[in-house]
Amino acid sequence: MDVKGTRQSLEKINVQALAVPVFKGEKPVRGVLKQLDRAVNGLISSVIKTEEFAGKEGETAYFHLSGKRLKARRLLLIGCGDRGDYKARQISQMAGTAARFLRSKSVKSIAIVPRTDANPENAAQIVIQGAIMGLFEADKYRTKEKEERELARIVVSIDDADEKALQRAVERGRIVGESVNFTRDLANEPGAYMTPTILAERAKEVAKEFGMSVDVLDQKRMEKLGMGSLLGVARGSDEPPKLIVLTYEPRNEAIGTKGELLALVGKGITFDSGGISIKPGENMELMKYDMTGAATVVGVMRAIAQLKPSIPVLGIAPCSENLPSGKATKPGDVLRAMTGKTIEVINTDAEGRLVLADAIAYAKKLGATRIIDMATLTGAVSIALGDVNTAILGTDQTLIEAVIDAGKGVGEKFWQLPLDDEYTKQIKSDIADIKNVGGKKAGTITAAAFLKEFADGTSWAHLDIAGTAWGDPATPYRAKGPTGIAVRTLIEFVERSARQATS
Repeated sequence: MDVKGTRQSLEKINVQALAVPVFKGEKPVRGVLKQLDRAVNGLISSVIKTEEFAGKEGETAYFHLSGKRLKARRLLLIGCGDRGDYKARQISQMAGTAARFLRSKSVKSIAIVPRTDANPENAAQIVIQGAIMGLFEADKYRTKEKEERELARIVVSIDDADEKALQRAVERGRIVGESVNFTRDLANEPGAYMTPTILAERAKEVAKEFGMSVDVLDQKRMEKLGMGSLLGVARGSDEPPKLIVLTYEPRNEAIGTKGELLALVGKGITFDSGGISIKPGENMELMKYDMTGAATVVGVMRAIAQLKPSIPVLGIAPCSENLPSGKATKPGDVLRAMTGKTIEVINTDAEGRLVLADAIAYAKKLGATRIIDMATLTGAVSIALGDVNTAILGTDQTLIEAVIDAGKGVGEKFWQLPLDDEYTKQIKSDIADIKNVGGKKAGTITAAAFLKEFADGTSWAHLDIAGTAWGDPATPYRAKGPTGIAVRTLIEFVERSARQATS
């Protein structure tokens, strides 16, 4: 896809369609909207006056144009609600709506006008990200009724931006948007087509294409390291587990040179039946997306390798299936993690924290000084926060706040939950050091308390993305299915960390 930024006037942009945000109650009395209204002979004023379009969030108005003042032959107005609420999230959703709507009309080239007072380069990046994300469809395996229309060119129009800076921002937006969609594609793959082995191969392809090193630990290496927690989950499946390690190193700088190393760790349960504690059959098909944390890690590393921040980053993905069989771990069994800590397994469906335990310990072994893990970890988080906010917990308040602030910068929402010491009492075992569930109360928090036992002594934050990693139903700006949540936030976090490290 061709993406571009331009400072040309709307009249001169050579595209098939223009997409322009309009705010609630707004009239075309000044600026870009007034200019455009004149160019279309008062069409915008007319539709607003008749109250067919009021600029409410989610509204659209679509026109075929005549006349010679615009090269574009179509115009899409997109309602964005109150002007004061028009920030990164709304800009991204507006761009996604534009791309999806106009593609459905067989438009091949579009120009989007952000109409924001925000930094022009930042706005351009968000627009391109949002538009590319809007084009994702989860229809890979359809043979009929598949979206065959293609949007080949996206232009973002900002007349007060530096030309070179604008092009850099657009390119960055393309890299991030494509990496989000890469993550969504991985998460959407059926379990038969995305086993731990296949996911490891995909990670190797990414490493080769974008210049990272990769190491994939097999079962024998994990056994030598004593990763009994991860291997206990894998025991019930015929598919061998894998522990993927992607390493990004800045040019001319070895890992650990400055004593700081960030690790991103993502749960990679490529299919989760619940194991012996088997899940109900309803909606079990969605458990193919239980590896979204691992997909997020690979997607973020894919972008980082292209954006080339000045700090080293590890991407670690512990991958396994969780299936019932005669070999599977049983409720009541005791596993020994890499750290030597013993774990009583109360429920085999609380397996994500088991694979993450050894992965976090391995990140520390590799020298990580800051760890952010992400996982579709608990159903409880959906009850607590729904599909709006991603839960964040951890041991380092500065790290937690930095992730939340990075999310605000790209339009993703995070909400911090408490992690008081009292919650750890709920995971105390009668026969082992800890148990893998803490009862019905505060399920999201006790899951984090479990992980805290393995991140102990390290700056650590945990993202429970179970409620936000899958979007249902579809929206005007997003297809039904995997959302790619946290990819943009983590990329933003890494880049901000790099800037701080060099300032």
